[in-house]
Amino acid sequence: MGAMSVRSQSSEPAQPVHRAGFACFVGRPNAGKSTLTNALVGQKVAITSNRPQTTRHTVRGIVHRPDAQLILVDTPGLHKPRTLLGERLNDVVRTTWAEVDVIGFCLPADQKIGPGDRFIAKELAGIRKTPKVAVVTKTDLVDSKALAEQLIAIDRLGKELGFEWAEIVPVSAVGDRQVGLLADLLVPLLPEGPALYPEGDLTDEPEQVMVAELIREAALEGVRDELPHSIAVVVEEMLPREDRPADKPLLDIHANLYIERPSQKGIVIGPKGKRLKEVGIKSRRQIEALLGTPVFLDLHVKVAKDWQRDPKQLRRLGF
Repeated sequence: MGAMSVRSQSSEPAQPVHRAGFACFVGRPNAGKSTLTNALVGQKVAITSNRPQTTRHTVRGIVHRPDAQLILVDTPGLHKPRTLLGERLNDVVRTTWAEVDVIGFCLPADQKIGPGDRFIAKELAGIRKTPKVAVVTKTDLVDSKALAEQLIAIDRLGKELGFEWAEIVPVSAVGDRQVGLLADLLVPLLPEGPALYPEGDLTDEPEQVMVAELIREAALEGVRDELPHSIAVVVEEMLPREDRPADKPLLDIHANLYIERPSQKGIVIGPKGKRLKEVGIKSRRQIEALLGTPVFLDLHVKVAKDWQRDPKQLRRLGF
């Protein structure tokens, strides 16, 4: 009887291979990492900002395709540490790089390769096993001659440091040029396997962390020069308001903005509380768009003395 179940191989239709895995984009601040993540995922997930180290948490964007699932892990920027926070972030970065399946190194087309890029490339060279893709971003800002020169320089950079790029891909996330191609080239570098996240997921960040990031971004808007990143936001609670009819829900969000020194309080709150109010209005709109539900946002500004240097505070603030 056993022989009945033997089938000749050729009659089976070949199953298309499905791949799933993790990629992370690295690059110096402003290299276009978050914008690229958003373009690939097709929704605002990471926090874009024109200042370094605003993406503090591992925000994952998920690209769903019929043949693959690409999970983007957003590591904070690697930089020369000056504080305890800096050192801790750098350790997080190195562990993340060693754990992902592919690393995309973002280099803006409109800026010559500088010491910051070399610093990162040297670190990448030390991570032998992981394939590295050079992503030339912001190609909409240069002509083809400048782009060609940048591609040659990037190729040379790899050779100097003793590794070969798996791919070198020029993209413009803003102009939506070659973003799909980049995904096509990243997918074959992922291991074979089933999808790791359900179809609808775009990010597995706990909503609270994403909400905190939106508030933090709104709070830094316009005062970045005075407070580059000495603001931390902790969402204390998110609760649906009781006694609301099902078709008119309201989510109560209580959040604290922590600053390092009392002198910074005035900057965040603004004259007669005007700035804090604007921060509330702006972030509330974005939170409502993110969560798809009306929100009541209650913001308080508190001083956590020198939180960037204090391990106990850092732990409490989620770093």
